[in-house]
Amino acid sequence: MFEHVDAYPGDPILTLNENFQKDPRQDKINLSIGIYFDDDGRLPVMKAVREAEASMLNDLGPKPYLPMSGFAPYRDVVQALVFGEQCAARAEKRIATVQTLGGSGALKVGADFLKRYFPQAQVWVSDPTWENHRFIFERAGFTVNTYPYYDDATGGLRFDAMLAAIDALAPRSIVVLHACCHNPTGVDLSNAQWEQLIDVLQKRELLPFVDIAYQGFGSNLDDDAFAVRELTRRGVPMLVANSFSKNFSLYGERCGGLSVLCQSAEEADRVLGQMTSAVRSNYSNPPTHGAKIVTKVLTTPALNQMWRDELAAMCRRIADMRVAIHDRLSAHLSGEALSRYIKQRGMFTYTGLDAEQVDRLREQYGVYILRSGRMCVAGLNERNVAPVAEAIAHVLA
Repeated sequence: MFEHVDAYPGDPILTLNENFQKDPRQDKINLSIGIYFDDDGRLPVMKAVREAEASMLNDLGPKPYLPMSGFAPYRDVVQALVFGEQCAARAEKRIATVQTLGGSGALKVGADFLKRYFPQAQVWVSDPTWENHRFIFERAGFTVNTYPYYDDATGGLRFDAMLAAIDALAPRSIVVLHACCHNPTGVDLSNAQWEQLIDVLQKRELLPFVDIAYQGFGSNLDDDAFAVRELTRRGVPMLVANSFSKNFSLYGERCGGLSVLCQSAEEADRVLGQMTSAVRSNYSNPPTHGAKIVTKVLTTPALNQMWRDELAAMCRRIADMRVAIHDRLSAHLSGEALSRYIKQRGMFTYTGLDAEQVDRLREQYGVYILRSGRMCVAGLNERNVAPVAEAIAHVLA
């Protein structure tokens, strides 16, 4: 019956991580998977999360199904965090939000919704982008194209080429954008560049789908949401996928959200209904536990402030690791090849290493990064940054 089913080649990131686990070397270093590790190389449990979860255990009760749209207080805190507490569209009930299975679940529900109501549209993603962007939209039935983004020569942004390409798209084309901490390159638009891009999106009647998976890891919670909030201020219809995996260190709880900015409360109500229909056909309704943790933290002033302080410290540690590897490579690299380590933002950096150099890095030195050259800077710490820099220097020699 299933003889015609071909083998799944595996997700390149998850497969590489599995290979790392099998590697017997004691000094191996994993900088491949997009997870934040603390300076001891451990996945942190944030204090605010620990306290929220502990208080929840004192109030155990029945565990019924959540509504298809998710836990209502959670959906409210998603809007407040992503769009801003004082967002006018939020007060006017023009934002439709559903709870999703992480950021990937938000993208999948959004893709299914869009395919139903924009069946002739094509999707445009940055070159490069997170691999799952392409997979999700193609599996939903879309043709997926790329627009210029990363400049291999400078380690920066091809903004003029990006703007020109998007300015040539057909109306109602779907443009996938990274709000901050671009995955995989770490290269972001400046606020001024966002404003120029939004001018084009608005003029061309394009539909932005903004992925904000790393809010708080670039500059701070508010600055990292600039693109979403500026699009909202200008009234540009859009979809927004957000995730709490990284900034709450709740990877396995699968806490995400999908929001759609609409022109009226009545329109938002209809969109919400159809998004819940997409949820129903995918997984029926979302889980409870992680959503209640996030809600508890964000609605309890003391826990909210504790979480913000912890997240800011995580952001600073990543920035410190960027400086550390930059300084250790300064004797071996110069110019743009070196400055990219501190110019780029967030958890990831494109090192500029080619696939052969990446293979040598893994095979000879036990340092795992993606074959694209993407390094997870959040996996660096005070003990491993020196051997990583030394290994990179060797493969560059």
